[in-house]
Amino acid sequence: MEPKGHLIVLGYGDVGKSIVDILYGSPFRFVVVDSNDKVFENVDFEHLVGNGADEDILLAAGVKTASFEFVALNDDTNVIFATLISRNLNPEITIVARANSVKSIEKIYKAGADYVGSLSIVAGQMLAKMTANCMGKSCRIDEDIMLYEGIEIEKYRIDKGSILDSKSIEELDLEGQIGCTIIGIERGKLVITAIKKQTTIRAGDIIAVVGSSKQILEFKERYVN
Repeated sequence: MEPKGHLIVLGYGDVGKSIVDILYGSPFRFVVVDSNDKVFENVDFEHLVGNGADEDILLAAGVKTASFEFVALNDDTNVIFATLISRNLNPEITIVARANSVKSIEKIYKAGADYVGSLSIVAGQMLAKMTANCMGKSCRIDEDIMLYEGIEIEKYRIDKGSILDSKSIEELDLEGQIGCTIIGIERGKLVITAIKKQTTIRAGDIIAVVGSSKQILEFKERYVN
């Protein structure tokens, strides 16, 4: 992300507050939006009262000139609408959205989100990593995301000839062999989150693996390195 504009946080619940805690001491200018005016009592940062899924509110928050938007609303319908409207108003904005249900992940991606976290703490850590890794005028989001101490998600691309290529989840039995789990597969523009025993991994896929630090290391040693 190039910091050419400010950052917008939609929703000031537990997730939004954790993000603001990170952003407060950062070089980013940010605006927080929430429909409950009481949550903004005794705060000294820029904020706006209103529904984050409302186009007029998004325009008032400066979505057209924002670099980054974090959608931390509690209702997935609002998350989808806010993402869709924001993407239409600003095709260049980077959008990280919180999915309150895993069933909504694909819909939120289709609405235009760049990153979707199905767990609130995952989404918060994505932004934390982005802020922590700012270098000069550019920032990046790492592919590895720590859920809580010792538990991580990492993404891996499956190349032709990989031991994982053409293997089903049942055949691999990663949970039984190592203890880690494949929780998602990116296949072109398709994001697969309903992982079943018969789901087969293909060359070109990007898989998301969750496990402890030790399990992730063993996975790398067996299947990546």
